[in-house]
Amino acid sequence: MKVTKSHEAHPGPVDASHFDGSVTRQDYGEIPSPEGTALLVSFPAGARTHWHSHPDGQVLFVVDGVGRVGTRDAPAVEIRTGDVVHAPPGEEHWHGASESEPMRHLALSFGATTWLELVED
Repeated sequence: MKVTKSHEAHPGPVDASHFDGSVTRQDYGEIPSPEGTALLVSFPAGARTHWHSHPDGQVLFVVDGVGRVGTRDAPAVEIRTGDVVHAPPGEEHWHGASESEPMRHLALSFGATTWLELVED
């Protein structure tokens, strides 16, 4: 068993080339098996990720606010505090805050993220 204490989490900005808006994160470290990461990500109103995918999937736990998620083959849907989003392996998707409210989620991402293009309005 490995315990990561909250004081060991690393806050900071995300790579701006993969996000639209001033998104910040708190890194809670690596997940050993299946290999992945745990990040608390904060999106101000209107901010979102670019299109991306994860070879072994991603799970988002919305901890605060109102957001949206979208896939290539379905319209975007609203997500709110308490919602859980599961992106299956390889699915191209994006997520972020609503246009008028911020959103924060805990993201468990498995495998190296493949970053793609900016999401068009």
